[in-house]
Amino acid sequence: MKKITLLLLAVFASFTMNAQTVDGILATYFENIGGLENLKKVEGIKMTASVNQGMEIPLEIVQMKSGKQYVKVSIQGKELMQGVFDGETLWSTNFQTMKAEKSDAEATANMKLEANDFPDSFIDYKAKGYTVEYLGKETIDGTETFKIKLTKEPVTVDGKKEDDVSFYFFDTENYVPIVTQKEIKSGQAKGQTSESKLSDYQEVDGIYFPFSMTQGMKGQPGQAIKITKIELNPTVDDSVFAYPEDTATEDKK
Repeated sequence: MKKITLLLLAVFASFTMNAQTVDGILATYFENIGGLENLKKVEGIKMTASVNQGMEIPLEIVQMKSGKQYVKVSIQGKELMQGVFDGETLWSTNFQTMKAEKSDAEATANMKLEANDFPDSFIDYKAKGYTVEYLGKETIDGTETFKIKLTKEPVTVDGKKEDDVSFYFFDTENYVPIVTQKEIKSGQAKGQTSESKLSDYQEVDGIYFPFSMTQGMKGQPGQAIKITKIELNPTVDDSVFAYPEDTATEDKK
């Protein structure tokens, strides 16, 4: 009985130390990027960016506290809307037909869960039912980092609930994420690990954001996204998020 008690105490001590370590890292992170209370006051974010695919392609990315969001892609004078969500309907412009198409029910349901993560998944993570685990230090691209595992609400994949797990790598010097990784659950890349690299943190109205991102697959060259401007609490007409009326009318025919 004494051995069992000692074992339980050791497990409890390990759990408590992990919680203190994680919460300490996150507390420093929030302080370094502008303060938790300031983050909670953000109602929306609008980013002006570009991606180079043989030519510079302008992007406009909007995310709102309500969960509404869109990515506007400008190509040869045409504006294509991607990942548009109005709170109920998720849709994108088909690059071939140039018409709006609704996403399936699973993708829409999973998108609704993302509203909990604005403007940062780690804000009030316990109240949201998320779990966070410190996995020790790891060197990424020559930089020492704290590796943190974030498990959120389960997502639905092919009709089944699966854990939604991401890994964040915080620079041990500045306590900001420089890499995030996540397993892809569906599609042609299923089973592979997506990776985002974050850098060039700059201040916007007292809060620091990464102005350079590289997105792709782990171990492969990614696609660089350069952000030129970030606007907090932008005024955005709700009609921008709505599924196009002409397409909606065609869908009913």
